[in-house]
Amino acid sequence: MHLNMFKAKIHRATVSHAELHYEGSIAIDGNLLDAAGIREYEQIHAWDIDNGQRFVTYALRAEEGSGIISVNGSAARSVQVGDLIIIAAFAQIDEKELEQFQPTCVYVDANNRITHTNRSIPKQMAAA
Repeated sequence: MHLNMFKAKIHRATVSHAELHYEGSIAIDGNLLDAAGIREYEQIHAWDIDNGQRFVTYALRAEEGSGIISVNGSAARSVQVGDLIIIAAFAQIDEKELEQFQPTCVYVDANNRITHTNRSIPKQMAAA
């Protein structure tokens, strides 16, 4: 059996551009794609932290080191420049591979520069 598992995310990236009349997708700084293991043209989910909008599109590679997170096409109506978004990818994983599987989490600063990466999400604890 294959399970649809969380593969990678770029956490709290800042939208640098919203280009309504550009062909659809999200252009993402190539350094961020490489760090997350997200490939160009791979399906991605985007979740806007500021307004709650969620949409599915595909990744385009932007210039490495540019800090670009450009939401394009109709999805540009779902964000504003300066919004924080989470970009996530999923993969079909065979159940036998699950013990060794770990997602990749890439964390960025306000300029979309990598601050650190992690191979898991911290466990949520009950409030004291």
